[in-house]
Amino acid sequence: MAHEPEVITRTGVHGPAAYDLVIHHAHVFDGHKVHTGLRDVAINGGEIAAVSAEPLSGTKEVDAAEAWVLPGLIDTHLHFYDVRAVSDPESMRAFEENELPGRLDLFLQHGVTTIKSVGDPTGGILETRAKIAAGTLRGPRLLATGCGITVRDGHPASTIFSGNAWARARFTGEIGSVQQMRDLVHHLADRKVDAIKLLSEGACASHGSPKYVWQNAAFPDPVELVRLPLDFLRAGIETGHERGLRVTVHTAQQDAAREALEAGADGLEHGVTVEPITDHALIDLMLERDVSYTPTLWIHDAIHPDARGNVKKVADAGVSIALGSDTFCGPGRFGANTLEEAELMVAAGMTPIQSLVAGTSGAARQCVRPDLGTVAPGKRADLIMLAADPTQDIGNLRELSMTILNGEIVVDRHHKE
Repeated sequence: MAHEPEVITRTGVHGPAAYDLVIHHAHVFDGHKVHTGLRDVAINGGEIAAVSAEPLSGTKEVDAAEAWVLPGLIDTHLHFYDVRAVSDPESMRAFEENELPGRLDLFLQHGVTTIKSVGDPTGGILETRAKIAAGTLRGPRLLATGCGITVRDGHPASTIFSGNAWARARFTGEIGSVQQMRDLVHHLADRKVDAIKLLSEGACASHGSPKYVWQNAAFPDPVELVRLPLDFLRAGIETGHERGLRVTVHTAQQDAAREALEAGADGLEHGVTVEPITDHALIDLMLERDVSYTPTLWIHDAIHPDARGNVKKVADAGVSIALGSDTFCGPGRFGANTLEEAELMVAAGMTPIQSLVAGTSGAARQCVRPDLGTVAPGKRADLIMLAADPTQDIGNLRELSMTILNGEIVVDRHHKE
């Protein structure tokens, strides 16, 4: 085993210098592996400054008393605005004023320090992102794609928003040509979205491709859908890449997943849910293209019996898994759903360590945020402290003692125990 330095800092300097905050005597899961023995973790400003086997000194100090420190959780797939309550400007304002702050805080209360919105009204979600970044609104770090892009009458326009025309025009981007696809991706890139989301099996206007029935426990009526035309799909991915943006694609069938990957997609949202993966070449393609797979079992586990087995197949093969719950207003609870997603991945056959990687460094990789998801010098100081070991029992993610966001303690139950 290689020698591990007693103190790890960005400068490599060993010494008694006081850091802004030091957490003493903690077990550390760093987003990839468990460190042997107990560690001190030091923070300066919003960055991790040192991880040490020797005592460090801090202006503020916390004795972890052998609790577990790990990166804050990242949920890469959720829908934040209430798709049922928001139906006009007045209800939109009411949601933002009365519901939004509390929902944001729920994530912090469950140890989720970064969330990625993948289909909210572009203007609203980007304004919320700006307020959080400016410190005028308390909440987790927010990444956003803006509206999801689909063909006219595709999912979610013809499914979730079939009876809500006002929201449909804002939560979804419906396009009818390759040029409209390119124009919309450029428009979103101009507004500085963090990524692009396309919905492959969300088009009702492309004929000759295999159909499947969209269904969701929260919505009563199933809708039969077919796939996004290939030239539209390629145009969206190519334009996103031209603008330096990662493009992930909503899929459900393995044929659609293969098509998305061959078109250049960087990741699969949901992956394969409606049938078992029997095409082993698809898994080989995932590995070859180094894409991410976001299972969203929280929503699919109860309605698609093959979803769990598919997660185990891709995880066992070494495909990069990213945690994404597909949380939306209504079922469950924001934050708690993220923890349930981690538990469902273990129930599907992943190990607790694999699930933790998916919710930290794997999720950061999917979001193209190498500054997140790892406990190491130079990384953002987004950390959680747990009273029990999550690497042995993933349910211990529920034993939250502390949440640290950007170097600041934002949830503290540790000193109340």
